[in-house]
Amino acid sequence: MHPEGTATADPIEVTDASFAQEVLGSPLPVLLDCWAPWCPPCVIMAPVIEELARSLAGTVKVAKLNLDGNPKTAGRLGIRSIPTLLLFRDGQVIGEIVGAAPRARIETAVLRRLREH
Repeated sequence: MHPEGTATADPIEVTDASFAQEVLGSPLPVLLDCWAPWCPPCVIMAPVIEELARSLAGTVKVAKLNLDGNPKTAGRLGIRSIPTLLLFRDGQVIGEIVGAAPRARIETAVLRRLREH
């Protein structure tokens, strides 16, 4: 885990135990990648998520939630399809992208939602 408020250039792994602190309590907005290792589009998106973590470092925290190992959080978020990207600000979901998407589309959507909220 990273000290509160620090930026990282790599996605952080979030679990049922760390979700509240790392996502809901984050001082930075959080882009949460909800994925599973058996999901081919999720695996294809992994390098895109890493690129986003680097390009958004300091502006948005990028986190990954493996749904297989974290059923409580997956259920609470109501994830029905993966990959799903959720954008959180101040503990609230302010954006969602379902399915694989190019990095530029995701980054543009994230930055636009942050300006709107």
